[in-house]
Amino acid sequence: MAKEFKSETSSPTEGHERSDLGGSFRFSTTTGGSQSGGDEVAKGLFSRRRKQCLGYLCCFPNLFFFFFFNHASPSTFSEWNVLKPRHLPLLRSALQRESFNGEESDLWAPLADQGWRPCLASVNAPPVSQKSEGYLQVFLDGGLNQQRMGICDAVAVAKILNATLVIPHLEVNPVWQDSSSFMDIFDVEHFINVLKDDIPIVKELPEELSWSTREYYATAIRATRVKRAPVHASANWYLENVLPVLQSYGIAAISPFSHRLTFDNLPSEIQQLRCKVNFKALVFVPHIRALGDALVHRLRYPKAQSQAISTDHLRETSHLNDEQKPQKFVVLHLRFDKDMAAHSACDFGGGKAEKLALAKYRQTIWQGRVLNSRFTDKELRSQGRCPLTPEEIGLLLGALGFGNNTRLYLASHKVYGGEARISTLQELFPLMEDKKSLASSEERVSIKGKASLLAAVDYYVGMHSDIFISASPGNMHNALVGHRTFENTKTIRPNMGLLGPLFLDKNISWPEFRQAVVEGHQNRHGQLRLRKPKQSIYTYPAPDCMCHA
Repeated sequence: MAKEFKSETSSPTEGHERSDLGGSFRFSTTTGGSQSGGDEVAKGLFSRRRKQCLGYLCCFPNLFFFFFFNHASPSTFSEWNVLKPRHLPLLRSALQRESFNGEESDLWAPLADQGWRPCLASVNAPPVSQKSEGYLQVFLDGGLNQQRMGICDAVAVAKILNATLVIPHLEVNPVWQDSSSFMDIFDVEHFINVLKDDIPIVKELPEELSWSTREYYATAIRATRVKRAPVHASANWYLENVLPVLQSYGIAAISPFSHRLTFDNLPSEIQQLRCKVNFKALVFVPHIRALGDALVHRLRYPKAQSQAISTDHLRETSHLNDEQKPQKFVVLHLRFDKDMAAHSACDFGGGKAEKLALAKYRQTIWQGRVLNSRFTDKELRSQGRCPLTPEEIGLLLGALGFGNNTRLYLASHKVYGGEARISTLQELFPLMEDKKSLASSEERVSIKGKASLLAAVDYYVGMHSDIFISASPGNMHNALVGHRTFENTKTIRPNMGLLGPLFLDKNISWPEFRQAVVEGHQNRHGQLRLRKPKQSIYTYPAPDCMCHA
């Protein structure tokens, strides 16, 4: 039986916008069979679109040419190409792999106790001062997880300055165009309550300071704005440069504020406060948690899924199929948008048209100043500097031992290349789901078109999965790795330095590939790593925020 899954082809101007997958298409979920059957499936991956397009051309030639010459932008058609699997021999073998019982496989075993515990209660933390030095405003850019880290840093800086923190302002990203505020994403009452013994927090400025707005600072140089905070500034920098502004005017506004506090040489109570914000104070608003809980339940109890989706409104699903044994699932964060593809300067098999389109994008966005563009594709891959494609992450999961009966949740941006790019992954894992395949349009109406809320749902599901894996490094990867480390849950970190050369070897057999992958990931299943100097406390919370039992 065919199973519906959702996807969307990115346009050149939307390639790096974060969103769930849109549109719809169908894949066969037939697995196993003979070797020739696997060959036919693999070949079919890149032949369907060609046949579909030729069919439309034959049936409606006038309509096609009218559309082509009158409505298609050159950039749109310059990127169109029939994508073929790049690792066809490996793919053929992977499609014939056996299904494993998820309950029996060691892959699904919880992490063993590693002897570390969350440690956030600092006995030496000074109490909240009765007299604040003034109000601290911060303006945060970036996506959800970059803003999340900025919020944690803002609380820490307010503590350092003995200031009252105004709920941070989240800037509208020019690419993602999401105007969601702090209160649209996070439970503000919970945030204030959890931190009430650490710093004073207000939702808005008092009337006499209400002039201090983003618009006010955009029109001229203002004495109350701090605009030259260095990246990873020390505590002393804030005491020397921001505290005098607070004392003189009663308010200081810092913009920009992303990555503006060091990870080293800070008092232990400040470090633990950052983790308290990240892991305890920042909780998503109720409707995000409710939708996330519904998606998790439908992944664990798939037989209840059809009944839940048919409802008009989000409903409690915990009572559905109570007798059904809960299933395990993996969350795959697949960041393969146009932004990342272009910035990597790697070749992803789209031919000359794709190479030219990505080169043009690099020139437009970064004026060509991309370090990786100085190297050849082979040099980049041999160093593990290319993000994994959907096909490659599927082969990695298959080699690690995940069978075609694995329930896979796709936490994704728009995938550059759309259906053609993601079809191989879908064939390898026919039980793959995402927000659109699990929830009705009515249930998703509150998050539709809102990049930060879509990412929040994916983050929530990622935190409740049995296993999390990301196809490439980034803020989402870093945030979830740190959070799951804090909770001691399994996270697989792809060994990019190993995988790059493996995928370059066109003569490698499936047994050789699988053995190399398994051996190269033995210690990359969530084993705790201690933070090193300059590394982020949000990715490596030990030892600053965890105590050795």
